[in-house]
Amino acid sequence: MTDTLAETPLLTTAQKRTVRIRWFLVGFLILGGVVNYLDRSTLSVANTTIAGEFGLNALEMGLLLSAFSWPYAIANLPAGYLVDKFGPKRMFAFAAGAWSLVSMVTAAANSFGVLYALRVALGIAESPFFTSALKVNERWFNKRERALPVALVNTGSQIANAIAPPLLTFLLLTMSWRGMFIIVGALGIVVALVWLRIYRDPTLREQAMIKGAEAEEAIASTEPKVGWGGLLRQSNTWFMVLGAFGIFYTVWVYLTWLPSYLQTARGFSLSQSGWLASLPFLCGIIGVVFGGWLSNRLVSRGTNTVRARKIPIVGGAVLAAAAVLPVAYVDNTALAIALLSLGYFASQVPIGCLWTLASDVAPSNQVASLGAIQNFGGFVGAAVAPVVTGAILTATGGNYTLVFLIGGVLLLVGALSYGLFVKDRSGRTA
Repeated sequence: MTDTLAETPLLTTAQKRTVRIRWFLVGFLILGGVVNYLDRSTLSVANTTIAGEFGLNALEMGLLLSAFSWPYAIANLPAGYLVDKFGPKRMFAFAAGAWSLVSMVTAAANSFGVLYALRVALGIAESPFFTSALKVNERWFNKRERALPVALVNTGSQIANAIAPPLLTFLLLTMSWRGMFIIVGALGIVVALVWLRIYRDPTLREQAMIKGAEAEEAIASTEPKVGWGGLLRQSNTWFMVLGAFGIFYTVWVYLTWLPSYLQTARGFSLSQSGWLASLPFLCGIIGVVFGGWLSNRLVSRGTNTVRARKIPIVGGAVLAAAAVLPVAYVDNTALAIALLSLGYFASQVPIGCLWTLASDVAPSNQVASLGAIQNFGGFVGAAVAPVVTGAILTATGGNYTLVFLIGGVLLLVGALSYGLFVKDRSGRTA
């Protein structure tokens, strides 16, 4: 069988069942992404409340906000290997259960040191999620179809980012920040149990229907498997790491400091900032889906798959930089929020394509590994962003000008890394 599901005009009953199963899995991964990012967002939303209770300054809060990202970045490396080895069913369930327990235990924290240690544990626990999701997409979709489902899975994080400020602010105001951590953690336990119940890998027959000639070529291939050493010797890998660093840095300035920025620099109350902070993140949902749609559209029009991923990545990063850089000099609050919303929309256009690019560049048995290496670079940027931002605010008395300038410049670094230096070295034309 050489036709894929995407290319078959009339589907058999078995093919229809396979389509239903794989899109149901994508839907559940979106839900998993929502719960995953709600856990990450708890500290950002409770930023000023926890800082007041524990007597933390901006630099100390920046250190606490980055405590998640450093271990998450490092743990992505073994997580990618473990997902390739043990599969997405066990690793996703383990991750969801572990991060949920950590979240609930955080409710009992009574010092900066305990909070810091638990954020470190949260970063380690969450590291297998997106590599597991990437592996699911690699198994259930062929290369021509993959960008859209990968982008849709990434909308889970953006949905969470959009609903987290008002939802978590409501929980914080009604149940305290400790109650908020318990409720969000309990949701993750439910997700882990349901995933264990519903997930399975495609059968050999389903693989043939999904991937067609692509599956036959993989079975017949005599090319040696590429180990981690081989991946690290490829220049693509290192420029993907650098590019992800530049893009993720600015994304995590949004995720960790936006509510505080709205309160301290723009004068909004806690409840007002909860709603206003959701606006850029709502735009981010559209950005992720648009990037995946555009990439699939380019592939369907005959564009080389790697180039079809790079166009949304580079274009989105450049547009985000163009929106973020002027915020440093804008006095009008409405215009500043509009620019921040446009900037976050554009910064999310590349996100699904970054993960899909890893699945295009890597051998099938190394998809999660390369995705994890790239994500490592991104989350080094995510770890640096809160600390650098906190240090700048401490040194300048709360002035955000340099924060936005650095974010814009690093977005351009990301665009250049992917645009000029990541190349299709496979010899394929599509």
